[in-house]
Amino acid sequence: MSYLLDTHALLWWLEDSPTLHADARAVIEAPGNDVAVSAASMWEASIKRAVGKLNFETERLLDALAQSNIRLLSITARDALAAGDLPRHHDDPFDRMLVAQAIARQLTIVTRDPWIGRYELAIVRA
Repeated sequence: MSYLLDTHALLWWLEDSPTLHADARAVIEAPGNDVAVSAASMWEASIKRAVGKLNFETERLLDALAQSNIRLLSITARDALAAGDLPRHHDDPFDRMLVAQAIARQLTIVTRDPWIGRYELAIVRA
């Protein structure tokens, strides 16, 4: 199966946090799964780091992704337009991008955000 990690799911996985639900951890670590993280999540994490809400080293994050089974998902112009056209269930631009990308690519989102559940897509609880 194919999955897209919400930013918090990615960070909890990288930190080996007990906050991450066991089902989500199993999805991320299963060798046969296609797991992706959006460039939008990298952007969101970087902004949160800049304002002091997160603390991580850029190279450590990129190295961890390179050594894992998680691939980076670029943002296309079509993704940006689709995110703008989504129903206004959620106003967070990063989450709207994740939803647009998941819908377009038929990915299941790994998240704990209840607002994302208002869209018609599959979710695994982070």
